[in-house]
Amino acid sequence: MMVTFAFPLYFKNIVCEGRPEGDALWGGSVSLSMLIVALISPFLGAAADFSGRRKRFLLVFTALAVLCSALLGLTGPGMAYSAAALFVLANIGFEGGQVFYDAYLPDIASRRSIGRVSGYGYAMGYLGALSILLLLFPLLSGGVVPSNSDNIRLGFVLVALFFAVFAAPLFLVLRDENRIPLAVKDFRRSFSEVRYTVMHIMKYPDLARFLLAFFFYNDAILTVIAFSSIYAQNTLGFTTAELVGFFMIVQTTAIAGSVIFGILTDRIGPKRTIVLTLCLWCVVVIMAILSTEKSVFFATGLLAGVSMGSSQSASRAMMARLTPPKHVTEFFGFYDGTFGKASAIIGPVFFGMISSGAGDQRIALASLLLFFGLGLWFILRVRSATTRTGGEVSRDA
Repeated sequence: MMVTFAFPLYFKNIVCEGRPEGDALWGGSVSLSMLIVALISPFLGAAADFSGRRKRFLLVFTALAVLCSALLGLTGPGMAYSAAALFVLANIGFEGGQVFYDAYLPDIASRRSIGRVSGYGYAMGYLGALSILLLLFPLLSGGVVPSNSDNIRLGFVLVALFFAVFAAPLFLVLRDENRIPLAVKDFRRSFSEVRYTVMHIMKYPDLARFLLAFFFYNDAILTVIAFSSIYAQNTLGFTTAELVGFFMIVQTTAIAGSVIFGILTDRIGPKRTIVLTLCLWCVVVIMAILSTEKSVFFATGLLAGVSMGSSQSASRAMMARLTPPKHVTEFFGFYDGTFGKASAIIGPVFFGMISSGAGDQRIALASLLLFFGLGLWFILRVRSATTRTGGEVSRDA
């Protein structure tokens, strides 16, 4: 609702009143929020690791996302910079919170079940996305146009409420162990820890190769997600109602992909699962390029949903397997923050430059095959047998 579908169209068509510069301001807002998260995540992750207060960090970021998403319901025509600033803060809250959320995975799942638990988590996320689309469909059915702006703004408030209600159980149930008071010196220590990690990351060669692979293929995946609605509307002429239906299909198959491939990850390992999903993504891109009919693009969405859920859950399981236990949140800060968010900055810019220069979104879409190919090349060089403890190098040593 806020990143892929409703708010981007609302921002361009209503807040920016359809002006061309709305695209640049929207792209800049997404990139700025991702850049900030990429810069701060490793340091906050390190601070959370040695303080044992992951839940407190997660609560602050979640509250920021909820509050700023609700405030976006107050924006309207002529408030472009205010809306952009609120979106940047909301996206920092959501994306930054993912670092601490994902870092709980090794604590709540055994090594044998880590793949399926990761898959179940993504499946529930996609079920939530499908649910909010169904819940808000009456408000969206009139299209993202000025005459329907009151309904759209109400939808943003309901999104924030939905987020808050379903985030609450985590804070009520999960408990952090070995908590210690957090002082200013701990944040200085986090800078030292991150600097050490960056300098010695090659001591975890499989982790380094995986992060490079993740950077490239996640770059392509996030670009597909960011431009899917624009591509469908501009290149294939989708209406708002057709877009809602399309994203419902994608979310439904993403649920199935997350569960099925989560179980498959535990059977064949995350590396083989990632290789398989990257091959599926290449098929998705080729199908989208060749699509001239809406029905073909709907079929492409089916496969894209399966690929999206499976690649994300398998990647998280792979990261959990390769991460040394004492640095789990810090390393997930690099995974979710530095590598995950940095790729979200570069991919859309690359796509936009090629699309603008060539005058054809299909050519820009074809360029993403290069990123998937590089990701596949690096992931094949990761030794999947590496364990979370076996690859650790002690700083004291």
